[in-house]
Amino acid sequence: MRAFFIEEPVFTDGEERMHVKLSQEGVYVATPHLQHGLPEQEVTSRTRNMIDELFLEKEIENYALWYYTPMALLFSDHLSPAMTVYDCMDELSAFKFAPPALQQLEKQLLQQADLVFTGGVSLYEHKKHHHPNIHAFPSSIEKEHFAQARVIKQEPADQQYIQHPRIGFYGVVDERFDIGLLESVARQRPDWQFVILGPVVKIDPATLPRYNNIHYLGSKSYKELPAYLSGWDIAMIPFARNESTRFISPTKTPEYLAAARPVISTSIRDVVDPYQKNNLVEIADDTSSFIESGERILANQSKETWLHQVDSFLANNSWDNTWTSMMQLMGTVIQDKTINIKKTKEAYV
Repeated sequence: MRAFFIEEPVFTDGEERMHVKLSQEGVYVATPHLQHGLPEQEVTSRTRNMIDELFLEKEIENYALWYYTPMALLFSDHLSPAMTVYDCMDELSAFKFAPPALQQLEKQLLQQADLVFTGGVSLYEHKKHHHPNIHAFPSSIEKEHFAQARVIKQEPADQQYIQHPRIGFYGVVDERFDIGLLESVARQRPDWQFVILGPVVKIDPATLPRYNNIHYLGSKSYKELPAYLSGWDIAMIPFARNESTRFISPTKTPEYLAAARPVISTSIRDVVDPYQKNNLVEIADDTSSFIESGERILANQSKETWLHQVDSFLANNSWDNTWTSMMQLMGTVIQDKTINIKKTKEAYV
């Protein structure tokens, strides 16, 4: 089957058009290009029209709609799919600067969806009473990609000069990041080096702690991550405990583990269970416990038993397995709808 990924609009001074590009993976990426300065209602209307033209041009007739955000309903609620899937990866309404209409649109999407997936178990527990066909699918990983960190010897140039021990983080630095914890630990352990990879968004970069042992190396590509991981002694997930982190299930947890990096995380529920529960990560919410965890990890020269537990836990973690399970659920939905349509037709004969 063909897959079309509809991007958010890009605003330009050039010609308005739907730019469609076929990716190397075989996905059609469709990006509306709209004029700068359009009112919000006009943005929605023109995006909707471009999608209609795309469907005509590409002869899209028998299709499923897969939503990552309820906001997409604004320009797609007029479509008539064979099936609607809501892939709910986060509690988006709890994020900083979330659109006011998000909660109402999510209620609408939950009513329309035939099937709902959640990006973690805690989010599933939160949403399960809002839909009759909802299933938890914590993010899978490409184990082989991150396992490269176990054998890579050549480090990236901007990390080579940093002394050991190194404690690293990659991801978006935003309102979910516990700035206070990083600052306190870095101040009390000036001999530890902290490597931060990723963009700073939705918070003022001036609020970030600036010590000689904190190194902000900026955004890196997915391809580059194993090389950086290879040079870390510990990987960390220093998320604050707030509304925006209440239901998150950090994909970086199994990615760090696949790279054979010991992990220190704050007590995010989907990290505590299953990862701490299976003795795979250390949990630390304050400065003293973080330092204790770090010292314990650094003092442990033998990681063979731990790594065996990690590999056993991650053995069945793959996107192929996740997709197979999702496809089975989607197939059941289509089968049930087909049977119901047949019964309805027979009732009128």
